[in-house]
Amino acid sequence: MNVFSSLTSPSSCPHLYYLPSYNATISNSGISNVILRHYNHTGRLQNRTISNTQNQISVTMAVFLFISVFIILENLLVLMAVISRICNSRRWVYVCIANITLSDLLTGTAYLVNICMSGSQTFRLSPALWLFREGMLFVALAASIFSLLLIAVERYTTMMKPLPEKTCRKTYYRIYGLVVLCWVFALVIGFLPLLGWNCVCSLDGCSTLLPLYSKTYIFFSLIIFFLILTAIGVLYGAIYCHVYKSAQMTPCRNRKRSLSLLKTVITIVGVFMLCWGPLFLLLLVDFFCISRQCSLLFNADIFISLAVLNSGMNPIIYALGSTDMRKAIIELLSCSGAAFISKETNSTSESRRDSLRNSFNKVRNLSVASPPMTPSKTHRAPKKCRLSSTTTCLSVSSG
Repeated sequence: MNVFSSLTSPSSCPHLYYLPSYNATISNSGISNVILRHYNHTGRLQNRTISNTQNQISVTMAVFLFISVFIILENLLVLMAVISRICNSRRWVYVCIANITLSDLLTGTAYLVNICMSGSQTFRLSPALWLFREGMLFVALAASIFSLLLIAVERYTTMMKPLPEKTCRKTYYRIYGLVVLCWVFALVIGFLPLLGWNCVCSLDGCSTLLPLYSKTYIFFSLIIFFLILTAIGVLYGAIYCHVYKSAQMTPCRNRKRSLSLLKTVITIVGVFMLCWGPLFLLLLVDFFCISRQCSLLFNADIFISLAVLNSGMNPIIYALGSTDMRKAIIELLSCSGAAFISKETNSTSESRRDSLRNSFNKVRNLSVASPPMTPSKTHRAPKKCRLSSTTTCLSVSSG
């Protein structure tokens, strides 16, 4: 972390931050001079509390915390179901869905960390830690977009040029390599500001939404995301036309299954555009707008929450759109429920066994303590009489 701190250190621009008396006051209070200066320049310091006197959680923050925790738990469930499905059937689509689920899990975790480190805690972060906090969301966004592009490319190649069974294993290993490559690109793009592409020494080129981010970096990211999403739309348009024509010509069960899975993936892309589209437009406005001139940029929490909500909608789309995924989730829940019930039955059976053992010991102790009763001998006589009577009856019947 020392390397990243040196890359974001204000020591390279002392003309902005070298104010001895002011810096002494800031350092004694534990507030970062760099973050405070950038928030003040972009107008984000208005109606905000810098002091750490209020530690109460507001209603909106509690709602956002609940949403982020729900997204994390939901994607963990889907990720375990997808991993179990990958172990049972070697299909590359499940690897890609697991990749998207992992990026959604990272989105929920990054949003939860962002909420916990926001408010008055923002001004007590170092510039490197602030850039790392915001970079996690960019990494999750880039991983989601690259995962959607990977699914679109692989779906296009398998639909247009079906591969023989011998090359399926090579395709499976190639998918793993492309997934690793997706995360490498996502980490590089998301952490470019932490590596030096920021506006620590240039206040005029700072973003209003992200006061330490350079506007050129935001515009660069938007261009990459728009190009990838356009390519995804073109690929799925061609795939849908091909599958629709094939389903009409040869109505086969496999074709219908591929068509339903294709509709599920297209729904994921459509929901992604609806959730992230407003935030993309807001970032585009941020690039062209001058600081303190656009009041819309000061109310971006709704757009960010809508974008994060996409990570909670994807598991619902998996469960409703794919029969295999729905079965895997139900099996996972039923197995966990059966394990819980078995634990309960084991505990109850052990308690019953202990109670029966105690009652048996009590009865045995009572029988040992009490002397043998004499009527026990008298009870044997009727048995002999009964036996004699039966023998006499048999002898009479035989005679």
